[in-house]
Amino acid sequence: MHIISTNISKIKTVVHNGKEVKTGIFKTPTNEPVIIEKLNIIGDEQADLVNHGGIDKAVYAFSHNHYDYWKHTLKNDDLAVGSFGENFTILELDEQNIHIGDRIRVGTALLEVSQPRVPCFKLAIALNNKQSLKLFTQYYHTGVYFRVLEQGVAKTGDAVTIEHKAKHNISVKTLFQAFFDKQYPDYESVLLAALELPELALEWQTKIKKKLSLELHK
Repeated sequence: MHIISTNISKIKTVVHNGKEVKTGIFKTPTNEPVIIEKLNIIGDEQADLVNHGGIDKAVYAFSHNHYDYWKHTLKNDDLAVGSFGENFTILELDEQNIHIGDRIRVGTALLEVSQPRVPCFKLAIALNNKQSLKLFTQYYHTGVYFRVLEQGVAKTGDAVTIEHKAKHNISVKTLFQAFFDKQYPDYESVLLAALELPELALEWQTKIKKKLSLELHK
């Protein structure tokens, strides 16, 4: 794996459904090295600090390999890297083989996989497609959120290597699909196993507990 593109953004105000919306989702490539700190990447801004950035979502990466699928699905051959709001567009980043708690070296920084990405309405704004949230959820390849264990610097072209593999089988894709796919076999076992992972972000622990509680009371 290596970084195809390093992407950052300033907060931008757009009009959506007649209302002004502030967002940092419009990432554009930078040729300069970026500094990865505990809560975010220096120079990259988030408008909604409740749902973006922070300890468990300091860095977001998306696979370059998914772009051909999305160009075809969205009928947009001009879809540029950074379009999904990712800080790093990474070649061969595979959510099926990346597990919660994996530790990955990106440039000189050491990152830990914390959770899948759940899309919000701002992704639809960025992709200019009302169906994109549903399509993104159904594709199950969400990209990867990381927390920062060791601060560092990264740039386009840097290697991305797994330094520590978690000792379980809950991948980013498996977790996301078990949560959202109503046909996923034995999804409850997957979600219960995920709750035992100390590396899983609190946001997802809460989501899973709520979902399992609702299932019990059906």
